[in-house]
Amino acid sequence: MNISHRVFFGLQRAPFVADISHKEILVTSAVKGVEERIRYAVTLGSVALITGEIGSGKSTALRYVAGTFHPSEYRIIHVTASAGSILELYRYILGELGLEPSGTSRARMTRQIKQEIKDSVLGKKMKVLLIIDEASLLRPDVFAELHTLTQFENDSKPFLPMVLAGQGNLVDNLKYRDSLPLTSRVVARCHLQGVDQQGMESYLAHHLAIAGVHTSLFEPAAITAIHQGSGGLFRKANHLARGALIVAAQKQSTPVSADHVRIAATELF
Repeated sequence: MNISHRVFFGLQRAPFVADISHKEILVTSAVKGVEERIRYAVTLGSVALITGEIGSGKSTALRYVAGTFHPSEYRIIHVTASAGSILELYRYILGELGLEPSGTSRARMTRQIKQEIKDSVLGKKMKVLLIIDEASLLRPDVFAELHTLTQFENDSKPFLPMVLAGQGNLVDNLKYRDSLPLTSRVVARCHLQGVDQQGMESYLAHHLAIAGVHTSLFEPAAITAIHQGSGGLFRKANHLARGALIVAAQKQSTPVSADHVRIAATELF
């Protein structure tokens, strides 16, 4: 949003953006559910599975939960998956650990990662958590290799709890034969869905407040249009709400109406 739109609505900063601080994230019941499941998996040294539709707030929930772990006690390894090989993923993990791969051998990279984890747990007395976002992109053979990464001292030490987050097909991918050893470690799972209209109203009000406006700029019909047009998914709701504000400001009209939302929707897929 350019400065003229912000001035028109009295906004102190651009609303409905992803770049908000940990403290500004709206802690919904779904976010609390994600936190509870991840903490349970961490306690057991096992795997938590977080799924949801595109734009349902998975990555935001992960960022919130990761921010609740004190950095003096926890070492968070947060990576975003791709459809590449296990070597590509290992290089990514090593990079997040601040290490350079010692060659191109899969076995050597595995030892390098596991040694760093052991040093953190046993030497620095820290707990380690591996978070893999977009895990639905991972290949079945990569899931099989990830299982070996969690094994320490003949699989007796739960040094590396893990969070796998992705779209709904992640559950199907974990049913492949090669994936089953890792799947057997899943102790908690949840699926994020679109919010209801009341939840959407709270979400819009929260993000307007972050931008410095503590009254609703949207007519009730506009909130309904945003909720219906987004299917209750936050990412698309952000685009619709922001676009509707732009349209309303261009027309020098306040409050934002359902017609403004419908015009904004024509710009989106």
